[in-house]
Amino acid sequence: MNASLDAGYGLTVRWSLTDAGPDAAARLREYVVGTSMARFMFQEGLAFKVWRMREGEWFEGTYVFDSARARDEFRAGFEATAATAPGSQLIGSAPILIEDYEVVAIAEGPEQFRRGAGPGQA
Repeated sequence: MNASLDAGYGLTVRWSLTDAGPDAAARLREYVVGTSMARFMFQEGLAFKVWRMREGEWFEGTYVFDSARARDEFRAGFEATAATAPGSQLIGSAPILIEDYEVVAIAEGPEQFRRGAGPGQA
């Protein structure tokens, strides 16, 4: 694949929420909006990150990096501390999935990307 046509290099990190405490979702929202967003806004090589959640089921960080090298370096550093990462501490367990993926394409609609808290945040 021609590097100039690459959309990005993805990474998914997912935790199970099935055994997390009843306030885990609220604590995760607070952490993401209050702390984590600011950290990732300046992450070298990161195009964007999305935090996704199905309350009571799973919580996930979805990353898209500009290069395979940036993704792989981030993944190696994260894996070394995954069990003690802030998400793991808030949830009470380590991630159940850390997986690379190919970003085939990204389409930005007329509403464009928004920064900030989602619908679960008041």
